Amino acid sequence: MKKIGLFYGPLGGSTERVAKKVVAALGNENVDLIPAKDSKAADVEKYENIIYGMSTIGKETWDADKSANDWDLFLPEVEKVDYSNKVVAMFGLGDQITYDLHFVDALGLVAEKILPKGANIIGRVDTDGYDYRESEAIIDGKFIGLPVNEDFEPELTDERVNNWVEKIKTQFK
Repeated sequence: MKKIGLFYGPLGGSTERVAKKVVAALGNENVDLIPAKDSKAADVEKYENIIYGMSTIGKETWDADKSANDWDLFLPEVEKVDYSNKVVAMFGLGDQITYDLHFVDALGLVAEKILPKGANIIGRVDTDGYDYRESEAIIDGKFIGLPVNEDFEPELTDERVNNWVEKIKTQFK
C-alpha cells in the first residue's frame, strides 16, 4: 500500500483525536497526518491514497476570533484536485442527537465536490446503528464515509474506526 495522506480539521478536538485513531489503526508508517487548514491542492496531489477527516460543526464554530474554519479554507483547494487516479476515504464527526437533521452533512458536501472530478470514494458505511433524521452524507442508501459521534457515542468510536480501517486498507493502492 502506498503512503496515505490524511487531511483533517479542525485541529485540537474530536476530529483530530479520531484522525489519530485512524492513523494508529493503519500504522503510523503508512500515513502522513496533515492539518487541512494550511494545506493546498498541491499537497493533496502528492498522494494517490487520501483520507479526509472533518466535522459538520466543530469547536471553531464557537471561537469568535476565527473567521473561517479549517474546511472552509481547505474546500476550495480540494475542488482544484484531479481525482481520476486517486482513492479517497472520508470520515466525519457529527452529533446525531442535537443535529439530527444535518448528521455528518459535511461528508456529503465534500463528496459532491470530488465525485465529478473522478474520485473513487471507498469506505461507505451502512446506516444501521445510527439514529438521525436527515443526512446529506447518504448516497445510494449508505453513508459516503464513516460517521462518528464522539459527543453521544464515544464508546463506539474505536470499534467503528477499526472496522472501517479494515475495510478500506485493502482498497487503497
